[in-house]
Amino acid sequence: MINTKYEGYEQPGVTVDLAIFTVSEGQLKVMLVKRAESPFQGFWSLPGGFLKEGESLDEAAQRVLNEKAPVSDVYMEQLYTFGAPDRDPRSRVITIAYIALIPWQSLPQPETAKVTDLTWASVDDLPKLAFDHRDILDYAVNRLRAKVSYSNIVYGLMPKQFRLSELQSMYECIINDKLDKRNFRKRMLATGLLKETGRRDLAGAHRPAMLYQFKSKQIVFF
Repeated sequence: MINTKYEGYEQPGVTVDLAIFTVSEGQLKVMLVKRAESPFQGFWSLPGGFLKEGESLDEAAQRVLNEKAPVSDVYMEQLYTFGAPDRDPRSRVITIAYIALIPWQSLPQPETAKVTDLTWASVDDLPKLAFDHRDILDYAVNRLRAKVSYSNIVYGLMPKQFRLSELQSMYECIINDKLDKRNFRKRMLATGLLKETGRRDLAGAHRPAMLYQFKSKQIVFF
């Protein structure tokens, strides 16, 4: 007897795709991998993969992250679901996109058997991407740039200890704009999210700058 319970309904594949961000050389960058297989063989894409049997979405996203950038204590959040009928030429595939933030200093050189190449590309100078990954990435960048204005999400890109000037530079890289030094310092200290470490950065010829750190690595809105 044929089971007609889902007759007339599609049973799509499910994938996760990750927009993995870092900041390097004064630019907000995203990890791209070059596809070794069809479709879009040779095109750059966001790292991702199909959901495995019995695997939750968050587990799948963590697996993909570990394959490409095996680092611990990474900020990651679910971004959005993309499910246009023709987004994958093979069959109907729905993808759940995630954002991940990694300090540049924490990144090893990742390797994976299915990846022929890997690069960190400036979000303002991207190559042609496979599937609808440009739409996913545009959405991710806009979300990140909006969220830094009302949360401490930037902690995911910062080293453990930092000068306020370094924090300002990070914000400027993300939003792609300059900020007033005095107003930025006043606003950040007023949030109550930072604390002095009691240490100063002795590098350079100028007066040693106080080093700060975030009080919590939980997302906080202000």
